[in-house]
Amino acid sequence: MKCKTKKIVMKVSMNCQKCQQKAFKIIAEADGVSFLGLGEERDIVVVIGEGVDACNLAKSLRKKFKTTDIISVADV
Repeated sequence: MKCKTKKIVMKVSMNCQKCQQKAFKIIAEADGVSFLGLGEERDIVVVIGEGVDACNLAKSLRKKFKTTDIISVADV
């Protein structure tokens, strides 16, 4: 069975450029990520990938950033 491509939108409390780079590094290392970018606001991260686990990704981000909220998960 092939995994569906998902679009995950998360709110990560990134206060500076260095925080943003750390968050992007954590996301880029996750399995299945094919795209990551910023949303309209500075603290919104958009992740697109196949078989990406939103909960595990949020847990990884919460280790570095105190607040990480999953806003939406949708099939693309």
